[in-house]
Amino acid sequence: MRPITVAAALVAAVATAAGCGGSDDTLTVYSGREEELVAPLFDMFEEETGVDVEVRYGDSAELAATIAEEGGNSPADVFFAQDPGSLGSVESQLEMLPDEILDRVDARFRDADGRWTGTSGRSRVLVYNTDALSDDEVPDSVQELIDERWDGRIGVAPTNASFQAFVTAMRLSEGDDATRRWLTDLKALHPKIYEKNTPIVEAAASGAIDLGLVNHYYLYLVREEQPDAPIDNHFLATGDPGALVSVAGAAVLASSDQSEDAERFVEFLLSEDGQRFYVDEAEEAEYPLVAGIDAKAGLPPLASLHGPDVDLTSFGAEHEATIELLRETGYLT
Repeated sequence: MRPITVAAALVAAVATAAGCGGSDDTLTVYSGREEELVAPLFDMFEEETGVDVEVRYGDSAELAATIAEEGGNSPADVFFAQDPGSLGSVESQLEMLPDEILDRVDARFRDADGRWTGTSGRSRVLVYNTDALSDDEVPDSVQELIDERWDGRIGVAPTNASFQAFVTAMRLSEGDDATRRWLTDLKALHPKIYEKNTPIVEAAASGAIDLGLVNHYYLYLVREEQPDAPIDNHFLATGDPGALVSVAGAAVLASSDQSEDAERFVEFLLSEDGQRFYVDEAEEAEYPLVAGIDAKAGLPPLASLHGPDVDLTSFGAEHEATIELLRETGYLT
């Protein structure tokens, strides 16, 4: 019997080894957040938990489309997205998050059905070149951008998820017809097109444009590289579609076979360390969403920022209509 016992022990040892730290135990995250922004968070999580993380970076909308196509066979355990629309577009493939995770974030910044939660906040702003404009010359509403004085002086990123979220917010608050007119009128002013937010801020810094529609935190990224750059943020008026306050967020895939570690990752993003990252370490200065952790010095309090009266949960269902409108008006092909 002894040879059989030894053989069985060897088989068990091999099976145990295969289940500890092997590729099957690697947590796979699809990240629509840029590597330069969030890679330190993954490092912090690995160091704190010992869980190995494999990250696939990409555009949030494209990753959402990939998750939808992969269905139940998706290798992703977590979807870490730049915007609520991308998360909402695959809501049927997401697992319900536990209340102890959801309750850390105000209901304003998470899915009403509990399938995703915001992890950091951002406000839409107009970044501007301070050599070309004073703060009081910058419009307080995106409607004021539809003026011939801004012909060729504005930068936008139509393929970026944050711009698309802004258009969704305008559709929900102003209606499709008004949004179509705004997009058409802006197009007639020859806005300069960029792939992402960072190049818009860099273009404002170089004087290639005077104004750009971006998220607030990209200013800080560019200032890190160009501390003397002549740029600043202008926060738009309360209720304006351009003043949208949105979130990056995270969700666990229902098809994940590592849901426990996946939930640990989402919980880590909402932990004190995960939230203070945006205040103490990150260059981009996003807003923490967990109560009791203040934003980086110099930013207006998150509670003071109010964009249009829209529900972030609805953005997923509206995403395709927004994409179609951007195609119709010539911003997307």
